[in-house]
Amino acid sequence: MRSIRAAAVGAVTMSLALAATACGGGSSTGGGSDDSPKTLTYWASNQGASIEVDKKVLQPELDKFQKQTGIKVKLEVVPWSDLLNRILTATTSGQGPDVLNIGNTWSASLQATGALLPWDAKNFDRIGGRDRFVDSALGSTGAEGKDPAAVPLYSMAYALYYNKKIFADAGISQPPATWDELIADGKKISAKGKSVLGAEGGNVSENIHHTFVFAKQHGGDFFTADGKPDFTNDKVVAGVKQYVDLMAKDKAVPTGDAEYAQNQSVSDFAKGKQAMLLWQSASANLKSQGMSDSDYGIAPVPVQSGTPGTGAQVNSMVAGINLAVFKNTKNLDGATKFVKFMTSDDEQKILNTAYSSIPPVKAAQEDAAFNTPANSVLKNTLATSAAALPQVASESQFETTVGTAVKNLFADAAAGRAITTDSVKAELEKAQQQMPAA
Repeated sequence: MRSIRAAAVGAVTMSLALAATACGGGSSTGGGSDDSPKTLTYWASNQGASIEVDKKVLQPELDKFQKQTGIKVKLEVVPWSDLLNRILTATTSGQGPDVLNIGNTWSASLQATGALLPWDAKNFDRIGGRDRFVDSALGSTGAEGKDPAAVPLYSMAYALYYNKKIFADAGISQPPATWDELIADGKKISAKGKSVLGAEGGNVSENIHHTFVFAKQHGGDFFTADGKPDFTNDKVVAGVKQYVDLMAKDKAVPTGDAEYAQNQSVSDFAKGKQAMLLWQSASANLKSQGMSDSDYGIAPVPVQSGTPGTGAQVNSMVAGINLAVFKNTKNLDGATKFVKFMTSDDEQKILNTAYSSIPPVKAAQEDAAFNTPANSVLKNTLATSAAALPQVASESQFETTVGTAVKNLFADAAAGRAITTDSVKAELEKAQQQMPAA
């Protein structure tokens, strides 16, 4: 969902009664119009190391769009800790921006509100056609069988980043390919006085991303085929326990990381305090914190055995940012032009280079700029071993409830309390009870 994103999504459910706010841009009536053809409001997600970094990246492109079309875009970069709350408020009040970024895992939940413009064949044709986008990115744009609620903007995948010097000092010649190898390497790294692996135990979205992958690697799914929550099945429980056990049993993740929720693990890695990091498209973030590309390597996220692939070999969720249009926009034509501009081949190269993400637009993705060794790992992961989070209407509640359950388990692990199969199952049972009725 987020790339180098700044914070966890707040604890929110779609059924929450949210107060209206004057967000600007949208109209509270109708289904979209062109009443304000010369202005647009755009909520951008915080993709860079800071909001100021995002403004420096985006404003020149918005100025370019204004020069081409005469349409002025008012930019607001919204922190991830506020973004979902702000969007849900806007969907409830009918007053939101014209165009906004959404985490791709929220697509089906926000689609269910009816507040976003559906991207049917006609709307896709207005931005150059659906077939311009890679299939993996389109798979996280809304519920199966429905017109997408958003258009892919940035694609990301998780990778294992490792500090070359720490590895060399510990006598490790290559990155671990399996979790057993990672634990074994961790013992050598710990013996040299370094932390092994960073985590954001207080970040509910990070918790979801990783436990989703661990569950997949155990052959489990959080939802049944008909979309009902199934958080306590044995395979999901085993996957969640293995992730938390990286702290509780294996001592690979420091206990202090149980409280991390603001990218502290990325900073620890950039400062050479820890040997490994599991993160989405981290290169730009690491560079902004003074880490040279030559200081670290990038490899696929480990699997249980063998090599990454499909099914139990999945090693990443399909991460990314989508671009959506509020149905109540007062500049429907301009909003569509803006989406076309932001997803054009040239802009995709500029923006995804700035954020070290992968263009979801085929022609841009094939550009030589995205064929570096690091990008090759991310592209290959997206193409062969990443899976989309459940595209169900209750996805945002799933992130909140299960992500919080894992946060609680990390807190228990940090406090020295035993993490057992029963304790994991109990937390997941509480999370499932908070989900809406099917």
